[in-house]
Amino acid sequence: MTAEPLTLGVLGGMGPAATVEFLARLQAYTPAEKDQDHLRVIADINPKAPDRNVPGSGAGAVLAEMAGALHGAGAEVLAMPCNTAHAHADLIQRASGLPLIDMIDLGAEAAASGGAMRAGVLGTKGALKLYREYLAARAMSLVSLPPERQEAFMVTLYRIKSGDLGEDVTREMQGYAEELRKLGAEVLIAGCTEVPLVLEDEDVKLELIDPGDLLARRCVAVCLRWEPLPHVPA
Repeated sequence: MTAEPLTLGVLGGMGPAATVEFLARLQAYTPAEKDQDHLRVIADINPKAPDRNVPGSGAGAVLAEMAGALHGAGAEVLAMPCNTAHAHADLIQRASGLPLIDMIDLGAEAAASGGAMRAGVLGTKGALKLYREYLAARAMSLVSLPPERQEAFMVTLYRIKSGDLGEDVTREMQGYAEELRKLGAEVLIAGCTEVPLVLEDEDVKLELIDPGDLLARRCVAVCLRWEPLPHVPA
């Protein structure tokens, strides 16, 4: 007899549009012939979580509380479609006692799998720090925008968060991607879940890795028990 699928808990709202996109992909990637074949998902879409890009904002404590509540509601494994918030991954897992499927690890692994040695990452400073560590563990280096262009990227990012998905924003994001390519990037990681809302494969000259998409696929595999649960740190 096949074991019941695991219930997924989603720490969402960072930002809301990216979470909705993640949930849509989760549904699309689940093999189902009827409603009952889909995964049970308990989502806390909490845009009130403090800004993960502001040091000392208290985001970790709020995320830990969210994770604990998801466990109490019946979640058995967690996912969080926000790259920067993974800085609090250990705290989230310790507070909830649940494993978290790590989207930073998925993005870095995908970048390494094609044989590239230099990965360009479009993300916040916090996300860049995480990806630098994960890529280094795979003997890869990270290519980032120069400081003034990183600041411009953040302005574009917050335009997307405000709901601006227009052509101007796409062109700006294309420009950042092209800069990373010219700086030596051999593959491109969308290191913020807002990036794929405006940037698609055909918009860039490098392979574009979307960790949010990889996360949705891995969640389906884990919840359907095709792949093992991640390890929970002690």
